[in-house]
Amino acid sequence: MTDTAQRRVRIGIDTGGTFTDVVAFDEDSGQLVTTKTPSTPSNPADGFINGIDKILGLMGATGADITAVSHGTTVATNKLLEGKVEALGFITTEGYEFMLEIARQSVPDGYGNSYFWVKPDRIVPADRVRTVEGRMDFEGHEVRPFDTEGAIAAARWFKERGITTLAVCFLHSYANDAHELAMREILRREHPDAVVSISSEVLREYREYERSMTTLVDAAVKPNVSRYVTNIHERLDGFTGGRPIPFYVMKSNGGVLSADEVVHQPITTVLSGPAAGALGAALIAKVAGFPKILTCDGGGTSTDVSVVLDGEPTLTTEGTVGAYPSKIPMIDVVTVGAGGGSIAWISPEGALKVGPHSAGADPGPLCYAKGGTQPTITDAHVTLGRIPPHLLGGEIPLDVEAARAGIEELAGRLGLDFERCATGILEISAWNQANALRQVSVKRGLDVRDFMLTTFGGSGSLLACSLVDILDLAGVVVPPNPGNVSAFGLLTVDVKNDYVQTHVRKQSGLDYPEIQGILDELTTKAAAALDKEGFAAADHRFQRTIDVRYVGQAFEVRVPAPEGDVDEAYAVSVADTFHTEHRQLYGYDFRSDPTQQVEWVNLRVTGIGPITRPEIQRIAAAAGPTEFLEERASTGRRQVCFDAEHGYVDTVVIDRSRLGADDTFRGPAIVEEFGSTIPVHPGFVVRVDAFGNLVITREETR
Repeated sequence: MTDTAQRRVRIGIDTGGTFTDVVAFDEDSGQLVTTKTPSTPSNPADGFINGIDKILGLMGATGADITAVSHGTTVATNKLLEGKVEALGFITTEGYEFMLEIARQSVPDGYGNSYFWVKPDRIVPADRVRTVEGRMDFEGHEVRPFDTEGAIAAARWFKERGITTLAVCFLHSYANDAHELAMREILRREHPDAVVSISSEVLREYREYERSMTTLVDAAVKPNVSRYVTNIHERLDGFTGGRPIPFYVMKSNGGVLSADEVVHQPITTVLSGPAAGALGAALIAKVAGFPKILTCDGGGTSTDVSVVLDGEPTLTTEGTVGAYPSKIPMIDVVTVGAGGGSIAWISPEGALKVGPHSAGADPGPLCYAKGGTQPTITDAHVTLGRIPPHLLGGEIPLDVEAARAGIEELAGRLGLDFERCATGILEISAWNQANALRQVSVKRGLDVRDFMLTTFGGSGSLLACSLVDILDLAGVVVPPNPGNVSAFGLLTVDVKNDYVQTHVRKQSGLDYPEIQGILDELTTKAAAALDKEGFAAADHRFQRTIDVRYVGQAFEVRVPAPEGDVDEAYAVSVADTFHTEHRQLYGYDFRSDPTQQVEWVNLRVTGIGPITRPEIQRIAAAAGPTEFLEERASTGRRQVCFDAEHGYVDTVVIDRSRLGADDTFRGPAIVEEFGSTIPVHPGFVVRVDAFGNLVITREETR
């Protein structure tokens, strides 16, 4: 295309703890360009803008060519993980002021852990809780009228103390939000500076504790997310001389939402970055012919893992961020503090530990030579020869001697030789990642031996072979440009809005017109949101799901529901699906037991605005016979330690860009590319598939 002003470029940006990953897609030519730039923790927006500038330069494009930008952010996540929740207030129904203390009266890992478990600090102190008289029943009927004078007094109490971030959760407001809306109007009048979240807009579901916590989390992150998104939006407009650029933010449910709307529902972004990675990996693996995979997204600070079945990441509404439950639809991701910057340290008992504390991007690992004082996982890799003495193709040189000195000092305190200490650091990290993978697979009744592992992120593939050995996995799939998979995932997802309404009814007592009316209302809300996002009505898609359980069960199973009118046949179809899903999850069902009734709990509608996805391109065939692969693809050899017992071995270094489809080679080998390095241990074989993925398996399983 000669007229660059007419190019249409979509950009995906994922901001991590160490690097900001950028992918640009030319919608007309199909060109896909990737790059990375160091993150700027003090102001993440700087790294974001630097990434935009860098990718445009690589493409020979300008700000005028940008049609949309999608972003995965950790602003909300980091605020919660770090526990940096400022002055926050809570308004609830009179008599329920201790709801947060009572919670669910449960202890993680069972009551046998009660002696050791320390209850986390409340998200809001007890002295910042105010109550207002008035009450609804579970069907939305007013039992006691709303106390206007008490509500005014509560609003003035918070204003006098300068508490400007507030959450409101009244009993049974999921069924009738009149009292919450009245409270918000009073707050707007009496305390206009307050940022307010109300539970009926954040989570219209029953279970008061979860709804309260979710609303409090939404309120807690709202100021930070709003400032961050507004800042980036304003700086993006600078690229185009004021022309507004559509700016989307990744949501935890696997969709994106415009920045203008995200500031009103910031809790939807708490797993923004990990969700993008899981979706990108799922698409890549599905195209490659692997519909059942585990994903491993390794960054500088942490590793995120998830499970993909039939090409789709699994969803949950029972997630937590740090110590805070957040009952919103989110991709089922488990995070472990095992990234490239994770610090190796000695416990008071004298044992070697790795993470969860991280050196981050600044000062970073010892080898960054930016003031780091403690050895990290990256330092272990570089001193053992598993990664080169530079990152990003030479942009970031590494100080190998500084890293070695730090690990030697640690080894001396442990009474170990250098190689055993360095490989021990990596072994502990691999086990940490393996335990996270078990949480999303084995603990859910899945056999990991049936799954391939898709590794990505800057450090995600460094321990791939170790994970195969620990978990007995079928193998590993490493996509091209693995460090940019999360950013790529941002370009593959649709706009999504979720709407839910609690409606508890036994199947035998379902009022079909009533349920149809609720689903229609939720669909209308979803359609209005898509209209606001600029999607034509003809492009709107809607997905229905229903939370179902057997009467007496504490929790539900979410099942897909068909389109069409709700009638007896519709209800039978939902019940049949529920029986099947229940058996798959728990190993049994009551399909043939008429005494066990099915109960509907929550009705859900997701509005979807589809986008144009980049196609995953096939790569050219190998340029020559496999037996000459080293001659055409190798950049040299170096000594690498894969195992302390066997020491250093002479290892070929392969430039991934020189590999073609159907190339095959065996370990030991080091595969290098711009944003990532893949150590291939002895005993493993690598095959390059038609899409450029490295498929790594144990040699004996071929």
